[in-house]
Amino acid sequence: MDAYTWAHKLVPAVSSDLVMDCFELARDIRTLDMRAAPYDLREHGYEPVRIETAEGKAEYAAAQRGFSVRGQALRTRLVDAIDVVTSAETARRP
Repeated sequence: MDAYTWAHKLVPAVSSDLVMDCFELARDIRTLDMRAAPYDLREHGYEPVRIETAEGKAEYAAAQRGFSVRGQALRTRLVDAIDVVTSAETARRP
């Protein structure tokens, strides 16, 4: 969620593609959280992640690792976008 928050705050310095990629990560993380919650959301199209079982814990942990990798790539892109803006501003100053 933090990547999306910052990407959104940094518009127009960051591309809309980056903002959307950050949003999609935040959405996917929230979706997993809802699927792992003790609520039955199957009628809304969300199959539960049964974290009380070994298989469910493994599924949840694997998804979290994937989110971590995606988040790191997005943070790198955000830093690169900030570097472009700050470099341009530094070059513009006398």
